[in-house]
Amino acid sequence: MAKDSYESTGRLVRFILRRDRIRILVWILSIALVTFATAFAFGDLYQTEGEREAIAMTMKNPAMEAMLGPAYGIDNLTIGSMMAHEMLLFTAVAVGIMSILLVIRHTRLDEEEGRTEMIRALPAGRLSNLTSTIIVLIGVNLLLALVIGFGLYAFQIESMDFQGSLLYGLTIGCAGIMFTALTAIFAQITNSSRGAMSFSFATLIITYLVRAIGDISNETLSLLSPLGWILRTEVYVANYWWPVWLSIGVSVLFIFLAFYLNSIRDLGVGLLPAKSGKSHASRLLLSPLGLALRIQRTAIISWAIGMFLLGASYGSILGEMEMFMEEVEIIKQMLSAMTGVSITDQFIAMIMSIMSMLATVPPIVFLYKLKGEEKRNRTEHLLSRVVSRYKLLGSYVVVSVIAGFLMLSLTAIGLWAAGDAAVEGGLSFWDTYQAGIIYFPAMAMMIGLGVLFLGVLPKWTGFTWIYLTFTFFVVYLGELLKFPDWVSNMSPFHHIPQMPMEDINYTHISIMLVIAFVLCIVGFIGYRKRDVEG
Repeated sequence: MAKDSYESTGRLVRFILRRDRIRILVWILSIALVTFATAFAFGDLYQTEGEREAIAMTMKNPAMEAMLGPAYGIDNLTIGSMMAHEMLLFTAVAVGIMSILLVIRHTRLDEEEGRTEMIRALPAGRLSNLTSTIIVLIGVNLLLALVIGFGLYAFQIESMDFQGSLLYGLTIGCAGIMFTALTAIFAQITNSSRGAMSFSFATLIITYLVRAIGDISNETLSLLSPLGWILRTEVYVANYWWPVWLSIGVSVLFIFLAFYLNSIRDLGVGLLPAKSGKSHASRLLLSPLGLALRIQRTAIISWAIGMFLLGASYGSILGEMEMFMEEVEIIKQMLSAMTGVSITDQFIAMIMSIMSMLATVPPIVFLYKLKGEEKRNRTEHLLSRVVSRYKLLGSYVVVSVIAGFLMLSLTAIGLWAAGDAAVEGGLSFWDTYQAGIIYFPAMAMMIGLGVLFLGVLPKWTGFTWIYLTFTFFVVYLGELLKFPDWVSNMSPFHHIPQMPMEDINYTHISIMLVIAFVLCIVGFIGYRKRDVEG
């Protein structure tokens, strides 16, 4: 490749850093602070041998291994190994999401909005845009790795030595670099930012599911997943470095492949051929609702399949999990207080509380599609005709609500379908479905919050994702880290009963639905009054 292909790369690196300095800082601080807070909490809460033994038994069950990876260091459980088991995988996933979003923002999205074409009109090389993006993302992930690694060591927490802390940070950084490279490839293959994002997130979900299945059935299968590699570091116990070198090596190969693909394609198009559209539009496109559904049809189908498979993957391990629980005496004693509720039902209630928050992601994505259409000046064409703002926003809200209900339903159905085959005697469809769909009021509150920001404060829509992330950690780590009640009460998912262990509190459910409705009303009024973004 010619040397001038990389011309002005340094200037573009500075431009990206200037443009995204706040966004990058928020990502780094958020991930680092959650990591540090969790490490401190583990150090303060689990100091006695009995407490650690109980946690060790929990870590060894197949359900937790599917969710978090294989347990290690169980015979002499330390704060470090406990922290790595509970947090390493989810933190790596969060860093992967960060990398996917930032790469797409500065590659395929810039091409769609014409910014890359403007840059190419200046003295800038053909590969300079992709090169600068990858340099920035590698730098961000390495900075995050060093902040976490040196930070954990600086706190001098028991068993968190320098080598283990540095390996913990670099493992997370390598996961981010891996998904940076993969997303760079998808940005060359697809024709749109939506396509690149769909491929990237699908890959992230698939690598997670492959790792989960492999960790409980076949380790060779788990080693096919980059997320399976990072868990083999056994941080704070064995401190294996080969997964780090493997991740770096594969990432370098993917980056070179992305450069090659970028060099042979035309600006604004992908390597996959675009499917030709129909010569005549269907009657469905005569309404804003039909248009909103058509625009997001592929994304809705993809998310629906993904959520069904996610539910099925956890349902498939219910048989092994129940056998494990019956064999471990300490677990039986811990669960014996729940008279009349089987171990399987307790696990279903626990896992649905996590998956319901994952199922909340797609409806918010579908809702905020309207903001993207608005920024690209596509809504002006609709609003200049006989389409009211209420009708336009209402169409996306309807899509979001229906999709949210669908995601929860398919997750619960997937869990039941696989679990019914895995558990001796089968599962009750209604109990399983009810355990999932009961979270719809909390999801409705999140959608209502999204409508509020979309209508009143469109520049602050990112707060919805921050709040959803907060609720995830409150539900996921709340019992483990013993959060105070006022913190837990800030999450709408905390107020949902875990069925069938708990009875439905119709007062709480009704209040949540009313709050969701009020948030939507305020959002609709704000959307009617505010200026359309351009």
